[in-house]
Amino acid sequence: MSLIITDECINCDVCEPECPNEAIYPGELIYEIEPAKCTECVGHFDEPQCQVVCPVDCIPLDPNHKETEEELMEKYLTLTGQL
Repeated sequence: MSLIITDECINCDVCEPECPNEAIYPGELIYEIEPAKCTECVGHFDEPQCQVVCPVDCIPLDPNHKETEEELMEKYLTLTGQL
């Protein structure tokens, strides 16, 4: 699954620079995640870095974008030009 930022986001700016896929961007009110770019850091790190640094714990899995570990790895390979 990709991740999603909930409306509990306080716009602290710490998640955006941590995303290796540049999937996080400033939305109209809060930061948002582009599901097509989010790999939950699969291929880069052992855990999603945005979740690690988020001070308010507002980045859960997005139930509308379910993906397996294999699908996330394939997305990573595509995004990094290895596929």
